[in-house]
Amino acid sequence: MSEKSSVRTKAKTKKVQFGFYAPGARKVCLAGDFNSWDIQRGGMKRDSKGTWKVGVSLEPGRYEYRFWVDGVWHDDPKAQERSVNPFGSQNCVKIVR
Repeated sequence: MSEKSSVRTKAKTKKVQFGFYAPGARKVCLAGDFNSWDIQRGGMKRDSKGTWKVGVSLEPGRYEYRFWVDGVWHDDPKAQERSVNPFGSQNCVKIVR
């Protein structure tokens, strides 16, 4: 009888792109449960057409997030879902498969 070797597989991360159209903004950040809602760790870069973008490596799962635009929280109009947050608004939800 042969023994089966036990191999732990690490969940694969995927590079997930986030984008927010705000051509007049001075600063846009992505904050969510994947970065402890830290706007300092979610800086985005604006492309020539006014869309701010950032790629984040995420494991499969459900993530809540929002955009911080010049000091004001904004929703992602392309969010897959929404979830009520304790501040009387909603967080956007990204499902990574």
